[in-house]
Amino acid sequence: MNGKVCVVTGASRGIGRATVEGLAAMGATVVLVCRRRQDGDQVVSGMGAESRARSLVVEADLSSQRSIRAVAAEIAQRHSRLDVLVNNAGVVPSRRQETVDGLERQFALNHLAYFLLTDLLLEPLRAGAPSRVVSVSSGAHFGATMDFDDLQSERSYSPGRVYAMTKLANILFTRELARRVQQSGITANCLHPGVVATKLLADYMNVPLVGGAMARTFGAKPERGAQTIIYLASSPEVNGVTGKYFQNRRPARPSSEASDDSLARRLWEVSERLTSLARAQP
Repeated sequence: MNGKVCVVTGASRGIGRATVEGLAAMGATVVLVCRRRQDGDQVVSGMGAESRARSLVVEADLSSQRSIRAVAAEIAQRHSRLDVLVNNAGVVPSRRQETVDGLERQFALNHLAYFLLTDLLLEPLRAGAPSRVVSVSSGAHFGATMDFDDLQSERSYSPGRVYAMTKLANILFTRELARRVQQSGITANCLHPGVVATKLLADYMNVPLVGGAMARTFGAKPERGAQTIIYLASSPEVNGVTGKYFQNRRPARPSSEASDDSLARRLWEVSERLTSLARAQP
């Protein structure tokens, strides 16, 4: 990955941090997108001198579309060419919350942030082609449906149900993105990282702490969860592979709902409206 520029969201902890450390160790220049700059600085401070010199921390609240636009502009100004974008940031609030844009927070951050940041970085990704967009989904998407009549969970909010829906959205987004950029040299794939003892899992399970019995029960460390992300970001084995869902570094079959191209197009069009990106169909 020498000379490659990789953007990683949710980069300060868990799987995102392990992804940053893995890509940096391979020689990549890594842009860490973090909610708090000091958290990203702490990650970088633990790297070797060469990796530290190649790393850049940018601060963004990915639940805010204004913040996403600002960080995308900052990244594009500093790097006219991008090789990899890893969409990883996510939350599982225990109760319904609204963002500054008036959207349900989990849907806004887990899906719309992927959608908007990717769109805003397409120009540097095209300049870096062949380039890759890697989005972290989850096996939790099985059994989920896209409730287009209540995407903001105004009628009913359940943390696990909404999380599963957003992870389904990640796969649908990946499939439609792959279709739309297929002539550009950009590939788009997504993955299930496995069940990993992270804060996100603790929130999903509504338990107070990560570690101890929980870590022993699930076993997998963030470094293991990052393996498939790093594989999709770097391996020559997936050159030209696009629109796929991976698990354990292998293509896997997602749910039938996640394979519905009409749903993917509908979600894309809704997402354009919710992010003010509506434009003529390609």
